[in-house]
Amino acid sequence: MSKTAKSILGGMTILSVVGIISKIIGALHRVPLAWLIGDTGMGIYQLIFPTYNMLLAISSAGLPVAISRMVSYSLAQDDPGNAKKILRIALCFLTALGFIAMMLMIVFSPQLAARSQDPRTELGFVAIAPALLLVCTMSALRGFMQGQQNMVPTAISQFIEQVAKVFIALPLAYFGSKISMAHAVAGVLLGTSLAEGLALLFMYVVYLKNKKTFAAIAQDADKPAQGTLSILKKLIVFSIPVTISACIVPMSAFIDSGLLLGRLILSGIEQTEATALYGRYSGYVLTIINVPSAIAAAISMSLVPSISAAVARGDGPFMRKQSALGLRLSFTVGMPCTVALFVISQRVLSLMFNIAPENLQKTGMMLSLSAITIVLFTVVQSTSGILQGLKKQWIPMYTLLAGVVVKVILNYTLIAIPEINIFGASIASITCYTISMLPNLFFVHKYTGLKVQLVDIFLKPLAASLLMGALVYALGRWLPDGRLWTTFIVLVGIASYAGFALLTGALKKSDLAPFLRRGKKQEA
Repeated sequence: MSKTAKSILGGMTILSVVGIISKIIGALHRVPLAWLIGDTGMGIYQLIFPTYNMLLAISSAGLPVAISRMVSYSLAQDDPGNAKKILRIALCFLTALGFIAMMLMIVFSPQLAARSQDPRTELGFVAIAPALLLVCTMSALRGFMQGQQNMVPTAISQFIEQVAKVFIALPLAYFGSKISMAHAVAGVLLGTSLAEGLALLFMYVVYLKNKKTFAAIAQDADKPAQGTLSILKKLIVFSIPVTISACIVPMSAFIDSGLLLGRLILSGIEQTEATALYGRYSGYVLTIINVPSAIAAAISMSLVPSISAAVARGDGPFMRKQSALGLRLSFTVGMPCTVALFVISQRVLSLMFNIAPENLQKTGMMLSLSAITIVLFTVVQSTSGILQGLKKQWIPMYTLLAGVVVKVILNYTLIAIPEINIFGASIASITCYTISMLPNLFFVHKYTGLKVQLVDIFLKPLAASLLMGALVYALGRWLPDGRLWTTFIVLVGIASYAGFALLTGALKKSDLAPFLRRGKKQEA
């Protein structure tokens, strides 16, 4: 089937562009939010979110990837009937899991608040709980569309989530702030739940419109219908390691939410200041770090169905080509983000947040150090996607688990040291993803037979990024402070990196083909 032989570039283009826009909107949403609830409110907010992310990962993270892989595999074998059955079973299963997760968070909200060491979080846990059910149900529909290598609905639904948060969550936070800080934070989180509801509604409408098109796909009459239990077993078997992998980082954040504050206090920082410091790290630094992760997620999501379909067709050369492309793109997009944020961290923070001058320098140092994790995380995501497409989903689970165990140990040890304090969290994250990345690269080489070309995959993106970094650093030193000048520097950085990447060969003209094709279609 030639239609399934799609490059990951086509899939990741819309996900990357819309994903980055969504992440930027989400980050910009934090600006007025920070004005409304302050550093302390951001600290309370971040004490709640790790628990939500962990339960969300447990209930929904692995199954969409399993659905995507199984649907793409079925379509590659001309078996759309089995693909539809996969969706029906997964939809029921995910909705049930989401409902259980929602009820657990509501029922145990007092205990979760006690664990966070701040009773003001209890109302927030209840407000965010419905989002668990909504996202789980939506994940089944997203996985089904991704299995058809149609990434547009997922991207648009992510965009709807972020925009809705701005127009719903912020007003709710404002009205909640008239009552108390706890109600302000709960208003933000309730707005998140409502935003997920709108995104789910959009995905359902897309699914209804897609039903006729999908029904027109020819069915191979020789393909036997699979039983419900057989499909459910395959979904669970494949999703367990992916779910565990997806849970590891949220679980680490969940542990951090109960660990970091106490270790900061132990380092000699007073509790109010420790809460604010944790809020700046988790609310500002990690928010910016997570913006480029949209590209990493796009690469990973596009790799799984693409490689799975290649495996189903027995197309080894295409599988290796896609794997090499995924690795090169992960360094090509991760490296410049790391370098740029490393050299102009304070400017970016001032551009996006209203941080007091006395706190800006230290927060900027946190961002510079944490920026190193961007390229590491991007490569971890792409290698995980390759291995999942190859049915080697247990490998990235084990490597990430090993990294997170070390991360928790380092957080516990380093943050309590007065001279290191919050910087220990950045050091621990860098170590975590390095430990995960290196064996992932080895196993990708082993199971794909791919010969890793160090110059093309690593050195060319590094050279282009350093050239861009030098230019951005110089502009940052020469130009005055201010949001307008910082925006100019960021735009120059993006444009110069594109030029340097084409000049060094880190970016190839073929990589721009999806953008050029879209442009020609629009002109036509």
